[in-house]
Amino acid sequence: MEGSTLSDAPFVDASAAPWKELSKGVKRQILSYGPDLMLVRVAFEPGGIGALHHHPHRQATYVAAGSFEVTVGESNKTLRTGDTFFAASEVPHAVKALEEGMLIDCFTPARTDFLD
Repeated sequence: MEGSTLSDAPFVDASAAPWKELSKGVKRQILSYGPDLMLVRVAFEPGGIGALHHHPHRQATYVAAGSFEVTVGESNKTLRTGDTFFAASEVPHAVKALEEGMLIDCFTPARTDFLD
């Protein structure tokens, strides 16, 4: 990755990291990253949708708040605060917020497509 990154320093002040609106009721905040790893926070209003998609990155997601209807591959489950899911490379996955909530996504390698 070229240029300055949020992770040039060992600490990131989340209040200084910008949010990006992705769709109605969904916004993303990149917290820190390096070439091999990225940590992202995603806030959802009730009914907010992370549409079905896939990517070459492996993704582990922690439900920091709320509850979500989650699809990973052919599996569906309702996850609540403290639960997690894992999406392997190219496995389709999606979420729908059943209430206001927050997800913490960890990607390897970093999602350079998220960087402006």
